[in-house]
Amino acid sequence: MSAPDPMLLVHRLRAVTVELDALAARFAQTNGLHPTDLRALICLLDAARSGTAATPGYLGGQLGLNSAGTTALVDRLERLGHVRRERDTADRRRVLLSVTAEAVALGESYFGPLIRRLLDQAGAYSPAELAAVHRFLTETKELLATPPEAG
Repeated sequence: MSAPDPMLLVHRLRAVTVELDALAARFAQTNGLHPTDLRALICLLDAARSGTAATPGYLGGQLGLNSAGTTALVDRLERLGHVRRERDTADRRRVLLSVTAEAVALGESYFGPLIRRLLDQAGAYSPAELAAVHRFLTETKELLATPPEAG
């Protein structure tokens, strides 16, 4: 089997992005969330997974929000029972954010079946193929996070 045209990969990546965006929008709408609310929850879950202390400043920086916008976002998510504010035990002046178990369960109930199907699908790939896909996606994410050079 010959390798696909790299431009086809770009088109497939775009198509996957469109489908994931539509899925996320349906989840947000079904659960009374703004798309930024969902991005915030994902950001906080990723921070927890990586061991990163998620403060309101960190969250605002990740989402490109100013202080007032971040406060409104966190207030809304806290009111909905999706986020919890806690004082940092090492530095009581600092507030840490975490996703509640209820919000995790809500996300798992919606996205869990898809995640399980994706994991099953990944099981059909060799370790070398998975490594190549992982490398491509990692490098693509890094490329997207890097501002284009002024020309």
